[in-house]
This record gives sequence, C-alpha cells and structure tokens, in this order.
Amino acid sequence: TEHCVTAHSLSLHPSPHRNRSQKSKFDEELYNKMVMTIDGLSSSKQWIKSEEMFSFTLWFTKKELEKQYRAIDLPGFKYYIGCASFIFLCIFVVQMCVAKQPQDLGVSFGVSTCILLLTLCVCFAGHLPRFFPERLASCQWLSTVSEAVGKKPFVRLPLAVASTAVILIIAVINLCFFPFPELCNNTAALTNATEFEASHGLFFMPYVVYCCLLGIVACGVFLRVSVELKLIFLVLASIGYYIIILQTHSNLFECYGSVLYPNGTSDTILEQSGLMKHPKVMSCVYISLFLITMVFLTQQTEYYCRQDFLLKNKNRQEQDKIETMENLNRLLLENVLPAHVASLFVGENKKNEDLYYKSYDCVCVMFASVPDFKEFYTECDINKEGLECLRLLNEIIADFDELLSKPKFSGVEKIKTICSTYMAASGLGNISPTESKKDSDGNYSHLRCMVDFALALIGKLESINTHSFNNFKLRIGINHGPVIAGVIGAHKPQYDIWGNSVNVASRMDSTGVLGKIQVTEETALVVESLGFSVTLRGVVSVKGKGELTTYFINTDRA
Repeated sequence: TEHCVTAHSLSLHPSPHRNRSQKSKFDEELYNKMVMTIDGLSSSKQWIKSEEMFSFTLWFTKKELEKQYRAIDLPGFKYYIGCASFIFLCIFVVQMCVAKQPQDLGVSFGVSTCILLLTLCVCFAGHLPRFFPERLASCQWLSTVSEAVGKKPFVRLPLAVASTAVILIIAVINLCFFPFPELCNNTAALTNATEFEASHGLFFMPYVVYCCLLGIVACGVFLRVSVELKLIFLVLASIGYYIIILQTHSNLFECYGSVLYPNGTSDTILEQSGLMKHPKVMSCVYISLFLITMVFLTQQTEYYCRQDFLLKNKNRQEQDKIETMENLNRLLLENVLPAHVASLFVGENKKNEDLYYKSYDCVCVMFASVPDFKEFYTECDINKEGLECLRLLNEIIADFDELLSKPKFSGVEKIKTICSTYMAASGLGNISPTESKKDSDGNYSHLRCMVDFALALIGKLESINTHSFNNFKLRIGINHGPVIAGVIGAHKPQYDIWGNSVNVASRMDSTGVLGKIQVTEETALVVESLGFSVTLRGVVSVKGKGELTTYFINTDRA
C-alpha cells in the first residue's frame, strides 16, 4: 500500500535581474507622495491659501476635521503646565528680590502657588503612585484623572485658563504693594529725584516690565491649546498692562523717567532724550514687540500643528486604503489560488517574483464532467444565442463551488473548470505533522474527503435536474499519487497541478461511464479500505497508458 509522506517545499533561486514587485512599486509611489507633502510643508509657499484650511483663522474647511482636531489627545499637556509653573517661579524670584514689602507679597504668591500646585497635582496625578506605591496602591482614580487631562478638552482648558490668568496677574502684583507717591505730582519734588529713588525704591520699575514680558511668554507655552484662547489672553494681558503703564500707574513711570533724566521735566524729557528712551514709552514698546512676536509664533505653531494633524490624517486614510486594497487582493487571490498559496502573494513577505511550486507525494485528483452539456448547448434565438445554456452551466458550477464552503470539504481545492469539466484535488493544503502521521499509517483522510465530495456533486446535479427539468449525468474519474503544484503567471496567476497522477485521473473521466465514479486499481484498494464499496469494471484501454484495470465506486456506502 502506498503511504503519504509529508509534503516538502522547493524554491528556485531568484534571478539577479529580478523585476520589482507590485508592492515595491506601490511603496515607492507612496514614499514619493510623502516626500512631496513634506517638501510642500517646508516650502516658502506655506502661507498660501489652502483648500483644506482658511488662510486667516487656520480652521479646517471640513467641520468634521475641525472637530477631530480640537478633540485630539494631548498627552504632553502636563508639560505645558510644568513650563508655565517654571515661569511663575521666575517671576516669584524676581519680585521677591526687589519688593520693599516681601511679607505682603508672599501672601499673594502663596495663594497663587496653591492654585498652580493643585493644577500640577491634577496633571501629574498618574505619576504619584510611582513615588508612593504602598500608600497610593488603592487610588486607581489618580491615573484616570491624569488621563482625562490629556484626553478631555473640557478638562484641560480650565486648567490652562487658571494657570495663565494666575501668571499674568502675579506679574504686576508688586505694584499693588507700592505706596503711591504724592511727590510725583509737584515739580519741586522731581528736582530731588535721586533722593526719591533712594527712599521709595523706584529701581524695581524695569523688573515689573520684565515680569509682564514673562507673563506674555507664558501664554505661548500651551502649544496645542486653542489658538483663539491664547490670542485672547495675549490681547487682554497687553491691554491691561497698557492701562497700568499709561493710566493707573503712569506717575510712577514719569517719576522713574525723572530719575533717569534729572535735567528735564516730564514735558521736556522726550525732546531731550528722544521718543524711544522714556521708560513709559519703552515699556509699551517692549510689550508691543513681545505681543507681535508671540502672536506670530502662535499662528505659526498653530499652522504647523494643523499641518501635522492633516498629514497624519492623510497617512491614516492612505493606510486604510492600503489595508482595504490588501484585503481585496487577498480575497481575489483566494478565489483564484488556495489560501495557503495566496498568503505568499500578499503582505510584506510575498515572493511573487519567484517561481513557486511544491511537490506532494500523495494527492487525490478528481475530474467531473457533464458530457451531455455539449449536445445541450445550441445557439439560437430561443436561448438568446446560447446565453441561457451558459447561464445553466454557471448555475451548476456555482452550486458545485458552494459545496466547498462546507467544513467537511475544507480539504478539497478547486483547480479549474475546462468547459463543462470540473477539476478538484485534495491533500494540497499545509498538512500538520499529526495529519501526516495518520496518512502514513494508512488513514488517507483526504481520499475519503474527495470521494464524499464526488458523491455530493452527483446529489447536487440531481437536485439541479429536478428544478431545471433536465437529465444531466456526471462522469467522474478519480486517481491519487504524486503531483507537482505551482503558480504560473505574475499578472494573472493560475494555480495548477501536474504529474502522471493528474493525467490518469483525466483518463478515468474520459473513459468513464455516465453516473459512475471510475478509479484505478490502486485507488480502488484505498477507497475500499475506507469503507466504500467498489465494483470491478475490467480492463480499459487508456490512451498513453495502455491497458488498465479500473473500478467503479458504488454510490451507496458499504
């Protein structure tokens, strides 16, 4: 008795002049598109009106895209709060060093520090269990709070507003603790400016402006937070600082100008020194320059953030298209090729440049034909020039294919159809060591599967005859033995099998009898051991093979 041996795969060496695969070409095209997109973002034409964004507001033209952008996760938001807290610390150090009444100023900073510390704790709550694992092991809600800050815009925006407002207010808080000097209201006092500076400490005035500039910088550390919110803070903060410098505390800056330029009154300082040297004017100029700079940087940062989001969104769409195309290609290939072969032609490890073939030592091959269809097929007006005949043949083949979807016939692979002949084989899949051992012990499970499939084809055709009022009969030939399976063609690959076993199976069909399943003597012995009954037909003259003893498999199980 012939035993099945585990199939071994062979592969030819690739040619040195191998053509690029379809995936390589697609990857190259995708790479070129990405390079062109990146070059476009880096070009000098970046501020030209885009079809996807409005030029002034930078909002996306598609509302759904704008909604996605504003709801994007910001895992780095906690670091924005950390930068803002560092600026707050710098302002605190500067003002405490120059303040005349640090005790009163410390109370204001203490309240502000509590607000910022609370904000930091909310943002970095997820990191606290790392430092206190035993005490905070049961506080799982800390990680939830920390994640909510990065994922929920309605959580992080109030934190950003509170932090920025605290820094902007604390930048000018030192002026509130300075006693308003009445000496600045009379000319005689201005002549004694040096004594006034020594007694009232006007030297701190430049540091107030520096703290205001730090406050303006703090508005820009929140990179991906709403640009409208940042612009509102920048404008309101600058207006507030202008009011303090030019209106509410104008006399302080006038007096400080008198200290710097003691030879002239407040009315003649600008004439003597020039417009750009008066402290009050220069303070407004500094704030204006920082405001313009921060507005420009904010707009540019927002532009690049939106372009980055747009590029990632396009990449996701391209990846979805690639996955969709790969799935479609896989489905199409699996309709043409067996599943274990189709997997070699899709994905990253495909090798469709090489000749694929695989040898098997034991495969069962079946040819099932409908000889009566040749006489049935006619081209006339009644059947629409043969169209109705082809429609019936398609129904027969489609019903045969439907049987392959049943789990019991999962080991059967359809090879092809030739006119009205249906060719299939079993034993071509990836055989596991357990199945191979069973087959080597004489189980021949794939032969059993093929015979059952042949019997199912006969029953299916009888059902079709009942509904179509025809009397078609199947003529089936089966043989088993060694074959070589392979794929021919690159653009339109065709899976096929070759070998003497295939030729003999074809002859079993062509020399067979309608309504019968004809097999060779070797196959009959195996089939009979599987529980099927066979009937000796006798010696048949087979073209190219000489005289062969053949058997019919009875349609009724023994």
